[in-house]
Amino acid sequence: MRIKMSRILLLILFAINSTIYGQEYLLHLYNGQIPNSKPKSIAEKTERGGYTKIKNISNPDITVYLPTQQFASGQAVVICPGGGYVQLSIDLEGTDIARYFNSIGVAAVVLKYRLPSPEICVEPHKAPLMDAQRAMRLVRYNASKWNIDPLQIGIMGFSAGGHLASTLGTHFDYGDKAAVDTVERLSCRPDFMILIYPVISFTDSVKRTGSRKTLLGENPEKDLIINYSNELQVKDDTPPAFFVHADNDSGVTVENTLLMYKALRKKKKSAELHVFSEGGHGFGLGLNNEHVAAWTNSLKLWLKWLNQGRQTGK
Repeated sequence: MRIKMSRILLLILFAINSTIYGQEYLLHLYNGQIPNSKPKSIAEKTERGGYTKIKNISNPDITVYLPTQQFASGQAVVICPGGGYVQLSIDLEGTDIARYFNSIGVAAVVLKYRLPSPEICVEPHKAPLMDAQRAMRLVRYNASKWNIDPLQIGIMGFSAGGHLASTLGTHFDYGDKAAVDTVERLSCRPDFMILIYPVISFTDSVKRTGSRKTLLGENPEKDLIINYSNELQVKDDTPPAFFVHADNDSGVTVENTLLMYKALRKKKKSAELHVFSEGGHGFGLGLNNEHVAAWTNSLKLWLKWLNQGRQTGK
């Protein structure tokens, strides 16, 4: 009964806060030729059921959800849904999350990124990261128009989307000042990372998921494995992170999160870790479990703490 009541209250909260939701619109990531792409050979596919899945993405885009300016914190989060690099769980780990963010005054951007298909991409493993980098630049480019602080834009990802988010957090650049495209002149470094039951490591020491095979192929070279094992790529300018994982996750083991957390701490980077004793894999907002659903409030408080630090210069 308590769990049911908790879910009802959360849904009521979202309904009440729906008056806070401001604008929602879609933008394609690229104008003209999409880099690292082949002529479209397969049609995009949407499957509906318990949650909505999108496959065969060849034209990546972002859907922007903006809270009403009166309630906006100035923060924004680019959301990378999971799906094993095979599909995107676009509502469970995308639009549902975006609406939650709007309810607490945070702008949200759901990224529909290309999946590493050799039918669509010239170099499949590069496509998701290219799209995440472009999305971050595009949000920063539009920051003033969208009432966003350009130094308060984070990346978030679930499962394989968490791998993509942590890849961006460790494989970014500060822009090409000589680029003809003004968007490409901007930094794609996220100011923070939110990693929810993320795939982090592709090394043999961690129980592998299908994500490594899908992204890198059956027998990837060692250099590629190291490059995409993000706990090995943490640097001095890697942004702070917020982690959520279930100890009983059999789909993506909690060791992934623990390795990344330890790597950040080794570099003396701020990191907050929440490991739940239950929840399994793929719980999204966790609305059917009061215990697991508590992660959203912890995230809300963490974002507020980040915002206060930004305002005070700490």
